[in-house]
Amino acid sequence: MRSEAAPQPGGLERFVSAGKGRGLRARRRYAVGELLFSCPAYTAVLTVSERGSHCDGCFARKEGLSKCGRCKQAFYCNVECQKEDWPMHKLECSAMCAFGQNWNPSETVRLTARILAKQRTHPERTQSEKLLAVKEFESHLDKLDNEKRELIQNDIAALHHFYSKHLEYPDNAALVVLFAQVNCNGFTIEDEELSHLGSAIFPDVALMNHSCCPNVIVTYKGTLAEVRAVKEIEPGEEVFTSYIDLLYPTEDRNDRLRDSYFFNCDCRECITKEKDKEKLEIRKLNDPPTAETVRDMIKYARNVIEEFRRAKHYKSPSELLEICELSLDKMSAVFEDSNVYMLHMMYQAMGVCLYVQDWEGALRYGQKIIRPYSKHYPSYSLNVASMWLKLGRLYMALENRTAGVKALKRAIAIMEVAHGKDHPYISEIKKELEDH
Repeated sequence: MRSEAAPQPGGLERFVSAGKGRGLRARRRYAVGELLFSCPAYTAVLTVSERGSHCDGCFARKEGLSKCGRCKQAFYCNVECQKEDWPMHKLECSAMCAFGQNWNPSETVRLTARILAKQRTHPERTQSEKLLAVKEFESHLDKLDNEKRELIQNDIAALHHFYSKHLEYPDNAALVVLFAQVNCNGFTIEDEELSHLGSAIFPDVALMNHSCCPNVIVTYKGTLAEVRAVKEIEPGEEVFTSYIDLLYPTEDRNDRLRDSYFFNCDCRECITKEKDKEKLEIRKLNDPPTAETVRDMIKYARNVIEEFRRAKHYKSPSELLEICELSLDKMSAVFEDSNVYMLHMMYQAMGVCLYVQDWEGALRYGQKIIRPYSKHYPSYSLNVASMWLKLGRLYMALENRTAGVKALKRAIAIMEVAHGKDHPYISEIKKELEDH
């Protein structure tokens, strides 16, 4: 299939967006599914758990990767990928050998080390910085509380500890700024099922402002970010992406935006809150719950979501599943199954079932999730596409071909707009259909 032509940068311009600072604006019309621009990673780092199944250099997923002869922990498609990645991998190669099991810098630290190395070897502007340079990134330094500053100092200590051999460091104040910039402007790269693959810096993509009603979506082809229209965009219109998961109600979304990006959203959806009632749907009972009961249950739901997030790091799958089941049971006294807090815990339960290979259990949760997801998320949502994809693969594994084909085709219909028709993920899914 013929690849899309690279879009001309003349179709977009950087401008000052009222009340938002820098932004990106369309200079011509873009149709739904059209590629606005692509941006190679300024630098990227593959997450440790994906080593061996993805190339450390280009992030391609394939079997038979060759491992680094020295550390035996990085894997590559071929000699070309290995050579290209060496300026970055050498930051870690000997350290991984020296530290052994004790080599454990966070992904943020690993990414920041690579930025420092790249700035030294490529002081000139790169192909990733046509519209916005890394040095221009917003740090929001003045808005950092003591807890965030302490976390940054911990990261700086880890940077010195694990990377002292190959890096020349700026002073502490400059490192604080750089870590703050990475925290606000870094991207997580995910696969077609939204599993985490790694972290990267895409400067031109970072120029876009946030809206809970975005008109573009960002997807990844290896370490290349691609930005496509999910609504028609007219000349003069600002290009908006979403920085956060859009499943949740207005208050929760803005809590997240304030905590991570230091602003409140003033998009139409945040002003009208028109989807909040559906997202927080209450059970229709003869004796309806009081406003206070609903408020208490929302508070409980938020707490249990946070409890589960922390528990993932130390509890067993059976204990995690129990948290999900108990919380779902409790919330169901007040909330409908389509309530987003119910959906959140169902999604976590589904994830545990997939992890322990309980395909029937995972399918049961997925079947409950998909319809409300389709209602709550915007059109062409990656969350909806990935859920159809998981369902399709589960149906196929459980030998329900008819339902599997239908679900996989629903995933493809969304992905052809979001990822582009020639994306390798779509080719892989079509091959799965043929093979069954």
